[in-house]
Amino acid sequence: MKLHHHGEITLEKIKKLIPKGLLLLSAIFFFSSAHVAAQEVFLMNGVVPRAKENSLIEAGKYKKKGPWIIGMSHFGLSNTWAIQMAHESEFEAARHPNVAKFILRDAGLSTSKQFSDVDELVALGVDALIVTPLTPTSANNGINKAIAAGIPVVIHTGTTVNESYSVEIQGGGEHFGRVMGEWLVSQLGRKGAIWVLRGVPKHPEDVNRYRGLIDSLRGTEVKVRLGGYGDWTYKGGKVLCEELYGLNPSVDGIWSSGADMARACVDVFKSRGVAIPPITGEGNNGFFKVWRDSQLKSIASEYGPEQGAAGVRATIALLEGKALYKHYVYSPLPIKVDRMEQFLREDLTDEYWFPSALSEQRKKALYGLKK
Repeated sequence: MKLHHHGEITLEKIKKLIPKGLLLLSAIFFFSSAHVAAQEVFLMNGVVPRAKENSLIEAGKYKKKGPWIIGMSHFGLSNTWAIQMAHESEFEAARHPNVAKFILRDAGLSTSKQFSDVDELVALGVDALIVTPLTPTSANNGINKAIAAGIPVVIHTGTTVNESYSVEIQGGGEHFGRVMGEWLVSQLGRKGAIWVLRGVPKHPEDVNRYRGLIDSLRGTEVKVRLGGYGDWTYKGGKVLCEELYGLNPSVDGIWSSGADMARACVDVFKSRGVAIPPITGEGNNGFFKVWRDSQLKSIASEYGPEQGAAGVRATIALLEGKALYKHYVYSPLPIKVDRMEQFLREDLTDEYWFPSALSEQRKKALYGLKK
């Protein structure tokens, strides 16, 4: 596929067309218009431009006539959240008639596979590239190749040390970990021992969530007694919690980096017939059912798989020539027990996560309970 490069509207070009006396006014109008255009692009509820150190991509920089081929390198369809995020991406892409093809590559939690996936997508000549990095370096070379070829790159659900990408949407991992940690600190009266259930080792989201937790514990007498990795899965969480319980069953609270692991840990305590300590959760249907039925002391961080759709929306906006900010953040308020019923779906399976942009028909096709 031949790549078409379009000229950029820059202040230097404006200088040649406008008399000096009107230059300042024109520059102000130009940048103000770009600012408004960026604000008008809807990515996802709760996603806003980063407040500091944020640049603006000029309108028209990546504009390209459709139909388009969009490629996505997914870090790995390793758990129910990651699978739904991929569904959200594909569903959003299918809604746009100008998207002729959406190519999704699954890295399977392998840095070498993500490296080759990104290279392959760039070689195929996709019109835009979406990357959810497995590690901060797993897509570096591919991002450079894409940008050099004039292909816009949107990053989300993971960070990268390579900042040559076009747009990033960050899910506020530190915010996630901090608000869960602050809630536990409050529940425990600022002292006690906790377990820490982490996700996938070295994944940027796991690192950031844990960093947020540690920040929330500073100045308190709450200590991490035991911890480990459960891969953000029910199976991994159950193995981990059984191991921790065997090492030392005395624990005052549990901080979990994911809903499936929290749900598994609840089942471990239930199987032993002992009281369940305060435990943090996440916006997942299965966890919310357990939260309600077991009357847990809990709070749920919102980390919607709709971020997959948000990444596609940002990509399409760039190809349509709209102005976007380089950095966006997603740091919503946690869900407390008084809002639980707004999200819980009795007609859907435990594997359903929220918020979601899937249609009701698609939700029921993927997650509807079999009668």
